[in-house]
Order: sequence, then C-alpha cells, then structure tokens
Amino acid sequence: MSEVVAIIPARGGSQGVLRKNLRRVGGIPLVARAIDAARRCPSIDRVVVTTDDADIAAVAEEWGAEVVVRPAELSGDTASSESALLHALDVLEGRRIDVGVVAFLQATSPFIDVPALEDAVQLVRSRRRDSVFSAVETYGFLWARSPACAAEAVNHDANVRPRRQDRDPHFLETGGFYVLRAAGFRATQHRFFGSVGIAEVPERTAIEIDTEGELQIARAMAPLIDVAAPIIVDAVVTDFDGVHTDDSVQVSQDGTETVTVSRSDGMGVALLRAAGIPVLILSSEVNPVVTARADKLRVDVVQGQSDKGEALRAWAAGRGIPLSRIAYLGNDVNDLACLELVGWPVAVPDAHPLILAAARVVLDRPGGAGAVRDLAERVLAGRAAASAPPLATPQEKA
Repeated sequence: MSEVVAIIPARGGSQGVLRKNLRRVGGIPLVARAIDAARRCPSIDRVVVTTDDADIAAVAEEWGAEVVVRPAELSGDTASSESALLHALDVLEGRRIDVGVVAFLQATSPFIDVPALEDAVQLVRSRRRDSVFSAVETYGFLWARSPACAAEAVNHDANVRPRRQDRDPHFLETGGFYVLRAAGFRATQHRFFGSVGIAEVPERTAIEIDTEGELQIARAMAPLIDVAAPIIVDAVVTDFDGVHTDDSVQVSQDGTETVTVSRSDGMGVALLRAAGIPVLILSSEVNPVVTARADKLRVDVVQGQSDKGEALRAWAAGRGIPLSRIAYLGNDVNDLACLELVGWPVAVPDAHPLILAAARVVLDRPGGAGAVRDLAERVLAGRAAASAPPLATPQEKA
C-alpha cells in the first residue's frame, strides 16, 4: 500500500543564516520544528529528512525522522529542492517504500499549520488535486520597476483605486509546504503540475527565514503561536545563582557569602528524585554554598566550569542520557551553550533577554522563589501524561 511521506530537505550550508536549519525558534531547531509538524499530521505515514550534514541527521533521528544522506552534488547553493526530493524518492524506492503522496516541508518555515497541511494531503490523496501549496490571501497592490526604474503596476490598474471589498484576492506562497502526487512529480520533476490547489494558512504562520532579521522576528513570535507541550525528559539540570537563588548575595565583614533558597524548590527536587529523575546543579563558579545545597538535596553537582556546555555533555554521556531528553534551567548568558544543547531549554521569567529568546519554556516563578519547584511539577506532569493510557475511542467504548 502506498504511503504519504513527508520529505524535509535540510542541507548543512546556508548563505543568509549560518547553520540555518539547526538554529532554534522557540527553543527548537528549525529542522525539528518541521519534523514535529509532519508527525502531528494524521495522514502522514513517514517523515524523512534529506541532508548532507551529520549534525542535522542526528537531530532528525532524535525527533523521529528517517534520514536520507544527500550527495554533495545536490547540496550546494545552486542545487534545487526538486533535485533533493527526487533523490530521496529514489532512495526510498530502493528501500521498497511505495510513496503515493509527497509532503514537501521546508524547515525555514517555523510555523507550519498542521490542519492546513492535513487538508492539502487529503486533496492530493483523493486525486482532487495533483499539487497543493500553502499560501496566504493578500489584497496588496504590487509594483515593479521598469527598465528606467519607474514604478509599474503589476496586479492592478494604477488609474483605478478600488476598495479592498471590491477587489479579488491574490495568494502569496508561504514556502511552508507543498503536497504532490508522487508519480506526477517524478514525471514532471517540478512541484507544480496538473491540477494545482491552494491551502490557505493563517497570515501569522507565513514567515520564512532567510535572514538573521527574520530569525529574530520568528523567535519573538514563537511564544504567541506555539502551543504548550508537556515536558517529557529523563533528567533535569539547573544553574544555581538566579535559579535556586534570587541572584543576590549577602556578604559579611569577613567575606562570608550567604544566599536564600526556597524550601519549595527542595521539595520539588525531592519529588524528582523519588520519580527516578536525576538532577544536576551546574555552576561556573566554585562556592561552598553550592556544595552544601547539593549535598542537602542529594543531587549531583559540577562547579568551576568555564565551558558549561562541555561539562553538560560529559555528565549526560556518563549517565547515558541523550541531550534531547534533558531539561536545562538557566537565567544568564553563561547558560546559553547549555540551552542550545538540550531538548528542553527553560528560563526563569526574569532571565536575560537572550536566555528568554532561547527558551522553549519560560516558567511562572522566579529564581529563588519556586522556579525549580515549578519546573519539577511540569516535568512530573509530563511524565504522567506520557505514561497515561490513551483515551478509548467511541467504538472501543461501545
């Protein structure tokens, strides 16, 4: 039986944004966001990432996609997306996978609308359309420059200025997805053929990232668009100052430092330990108070690390825990390396702006006032949701 297969081309190189497909929006790598959208689409049977890059391949596999290794001659700046798709289809055919419908998703579109993608798949699978693309409705007046650099009207008569309600809309491709009948695509080697349909998507999802500025805009939009997901992890790692404390310190005349911590946080850590979830306190400074607190909580502690990212990698490897299955809670710029490594980067609400931009989740409680307890409760709730049996369908209930 033929399958609906999502194919996501994601090469390692990029002209506009360095390592673009691995850059994060809402705390999630762009290629992973595309994989996640495809996996949430009910009619898609298989998700494939075609790439020439080992790091992208590793992220793809962590997020549940299969990988097709893309040859160098199809990975340069001049290589077309069509060539990558055709190569992937040849590889899948060699794996004895019968592809009936291709859902071509672009990782550079971070907010793929899953209901619209599902509708597009149904249009193609039912043969009502051969090719369907995502687009937004627009009533914009388009202009071009003449050879003499004078303005020329493109989609309207410059001598007539109708009201919006008197105009027919046009549709602008978003670049988010294209759904194609596989046989027709292989015959024409182009994404538009036969009967072409439009899948309208909300305008707020239409951003496509080709510049650093567009990446920053997408990061600012993510908290307004992304739907909260349960935090399902195998370990929790936290900074100390500004997370277990309010980032202030009292210094006595003899130089002794004291800080204030939350008993609520202590209970949160105890609940994590009782659930078998390892906890690490990772600090760039060496301070006896950090050691004392870790001993009190009975958790691992690593201090005096100028490169916290490498320290996190080493601890995770020693525990056999994939970085994608770790939640890291931080508050300041020295936490960025860790936040960009883990599957669940988390920030306290009063964190540095760069930390807030890198976070997948921003907690409700500040550092030193229940932030760790807040994260612990979310992690435990996520584990409970993951282990809960699925709800019975009406047929099963009957």
